Amino acid sequence: MKEILPEDKSLALAMRALSHPARLAILRYLSSIQKPCCGDVMSCVDLAQSTVSQHLKVLLEAGLIERKGQGTKNCYSICSTEFEKVRALFDETVSPLTKSHIPENAE
Repeated sequence: MKEILPEDKSLALAMRALSHPARLAILRYLSSIQKPCCGDVMSCVDLAQSTVSQHLKVLLEAGLIERKGQGTKNCYSICSTEFEKVRALFDETVSPLTKSHIPENAE
């Protein structure tokens, strides 16, 4: 059996992070505001602070967001470089799959 590629593991981690509606809402919110802190992020979803923190942790572990401390608060921002990597990996992985399964006479 062949070994699982590191890039497949990276893509799977990112896809897992992107697979929850609350995390997508958080990412959308982070992209619309500069330097939001955890309390600010809580305003974009109707969830408990502990739940929002868990979602932020998943996004951080996937490298999709960055955290910077500002005094006693944590501020979050989108990691554009990582999103570009994920997009490229996704395209690289999915493109051959979709091309090989399109019937020649499909409309």
